[in-house]
Amino acid sequence: MTSTVKLYVYDLSHGLARSMSPGILGRQIDGIWHTGIVAFGNEYFFGGGGIEACGPGGTVMGQPHQIVDLGMTQIPFDVFMEYLEELSKTSFKGSTYHLFHHNCNNFSAELAQFLTGNNIPAHITNLPQDVLSTPFGAMIQPFVEAMHVSGGHSPFQPRQM
Repeated sequence: MTSTVKLYVYDLSHGLARSMSPGILGRQIDGIWHTGIVAFGNEYFFGGGGIEACGPGGTVMGQPHQIVDLGMTQIPFDVFMEYLEELSKTSFKGSTYHLFHHNCNNFSAELAQFLTGNNIPAHITNLPQDVLSTPFGAMIQPFVEAMHVSGGHSPFQPRQM
């Protein structure tokens, strides 16, 4: 069974990053991006709670700012579910979440590569480094590094479609 694969892009700042970033960062950023991958009828995303799934556009962020078509996948659904379950036990556990270095966008990039061989837009995956390279980013980095998301998340449980 083939499935279209889409990247749902949300702006967590709801436009504030675009208007305020020049004054705060000294450079323009267009948004603070959260992403999820839509495939096989669900949206898959990663955060402090680990890997989660919902209907497309069903996250607490509401409707996406942008939808990027990543192509089609030939990966069977059951293989995809096995892959997600493995990721939830290893590299994408809730306890591994990090705002700058291991976040929802890294997860989306991983899934996009697995499902289609395509990358997600670089301006999304480069955003943390773009922010950290500013004086403000350098100032807040120690505070972000001091934060720790506690574990306790149970591994991803695939839903039957």
